[in-house]
Formats: sequence, structure tokens, C-alpha cells
Amino acid sequence: MTERPICVVIAARNAAGTIAAAIASALREPEVGEVVVVDDASTDGTSEVVSQADDGSGRLSVIRFDQNRGPAGARNAAFARSRSPFLSILDADDFFIGGRFGRLLAARDWDLVADNIAFVADGAGEPQVPAFRPNPRFLGLAEFVAGNISKRGRQRGELGFLKPVIRREFLDAAGLRYDERLRLGEDYELYVRALAAGARFKLVDTCGYGATVRADSLSGRHRTEDLKRLADADLSLLALPGLAADATRQLRSHERHVRDKYRLRRFLDVKAGRGLRGAAAHGLRHPGDLPAIASGIARDKLDGLREPQSPVRTVRYLLEGEPA
Repeated sequence: MTERPICVVIAARNAAGTIAAAIASALREPEVGEVVVVDDASTDGTSEVVSQADDGSGRLSVIRFDQNRGPAGARNAAFARSRSPFLSILDADDFFIGGRFGRLLAARDWDLVADNIAFVADGAGEPQVPAFRPNPRFLGLAEFVAGNISKRGRQRGELGFLKPVIRREFLDAAGLRYDERLRLGEDYELYVRALAAGARFKLVDTCGYGATVRADSLSGRHRTEDLKRLADADLSLLALPGLAADATRQLRSHERHVRDKYRLRRFLDVKAGRGLRGAAAHGLRHPGDLPAIASGIARDKLDGLREPQSPVRTVRYLLEGEPA
């Protein structure tokens, strides 16, 4: 095993204001042998900032796209460029917390291994995270899918946010790469396929990934069509051979959950563009959408009547974790 076995992959689209900190957090980790940044047709000088962030160690390389391909396409291109045995995804506005990879590589009984995530308010800086007990366990397919069905009234905490280190040998043997048709849920879809192919997906509560919470993040600006593509991806996943009954049940629940979001969003798009009369006509043409539309609007109204939520914490964690 090489001394620096990890390639960090960063897909970047107009990330000039944040990517230098992301790169620095990767290059400071001694286990990182490669950092591959894919500039996904940025228009804000991202590539120039990336060049300035080079520490001279020869570990940083850049791929530039002339046309935007999305995070899935960018990550696949980085996978093809890299030769490291382990791959780690880092979003361009996020950062690694020091010592992450030393902790995760201490044991090698996994094909994917993920740790806790600190969601940090924009501008708060890198937090002092608690020393959580590792509490190692392995995720099953049904559990993972169920952990991606969001609950109203609760801050988002889907397991699809996890940023595992991935064993390249497993991906290659299973013939897995990101689905480039997806601009939403591409991580979720890849992890489901990996689990369905027999991946050992290890989860620990120690915290090594910092996710910056920003109002204008790309993940918060997905298109209506992106929801449809994610729901359609669930249908493809349901066709995988050998799925256990509990996994099939959870995949169907996730598909309905995402499909209902799409139906509501499509109705609201029509209403915004063509007014109430156009929205009513749309509803009559798609009567199967009406339950999702009615329940979604009702829930939004109820949420508006509830007491205001307490202020967002500066730092919260994806996994509960038990202090060491």
C-alpha cells in the first residue's frame, strides 16, 4: 500500500470564493497523494484560484470542462484521471477536519467507509468537534435507503449526505461509476448500487468532514426535472436482481417520496407560469398527481401556522454520536 493512498476529488462550479480552503484541507492530510479538481465550466475565475492554491507538492491537478456536465460527470472524469487505490469526494465549499483519513484508514474491513459530518453555518469557520466514540457498524441497503427519506419539520439529515472513502478496486470490479444523467441524488444512487453489489459500507461516529451550510449552495437549487430523474433512478434500482424484500420496500417508499415532491413542484411551476387557471387545467390533465399536490400544499400551509423554529445552530452533526 502506498504511503499516500487517497485521491481527493473536487467538482467545482463557480467556487472561486471557497475552493482554496477546500483544497488546503485536503493537501494538509498526509494520506492524500492526489487532489483532482474538475472545473465544471466555471465563469468566475475558479481555475485561477485553484492554481494559486497549489502547494508545490505535485499532488494537485486540474481538469477543465468547456461545457457544464454536473457533479456526476466531473467526478467520473476525476476517477479516470486518478490512480490512487482510495477515492474521497469533497464538495468545493466544504472541508476536511484534521486527522480524518488516519482515523478512517486505521482498519481496512470495508469497501466504503464514512464518518460523521459537521454542518457548519457559513462564516463560522472550522469547528472544534467533540471526540465522539467511533461506534463502528455496517449499513445495510434497506437501512441506507430508509435514511434518505426526509421528514418534515426536521433539519435535513439524509444518509446520502455521507462522504465515504471508496475502495477503487470494488468500484472497478462491480463496474460502478456515477450516473451522469443525475444532477440530484447522484451520491445516493451510486451508494445504493454499491450496496446492492455487496459493498461493505462501514459507518463511524467520529467526525472528519465539515459541510458549509449556505443559502445559495448548488444542492439547494435543483431543478424540477432533477426530481423526476431521481425518482426514475429509483425505478431502475428496483429492477436490480436479488434485492431483499425490505430493500425493495424502502426503494418503493423513496421513489414515491421523491415522485410526490416532483408532482408538487411541477404543479407550482405551472401555477407560477400560467396562473391559477393554468394550474387547475394541469391538475385535471394529471389527476394522479392531485393527492401529492393537495397534501403538499396542506403541509406547507400547516408549517406556516406553526411556531417559528429556534435559530439554526452554528454547528450540528449528521450522526448523534456519543462523546468519548
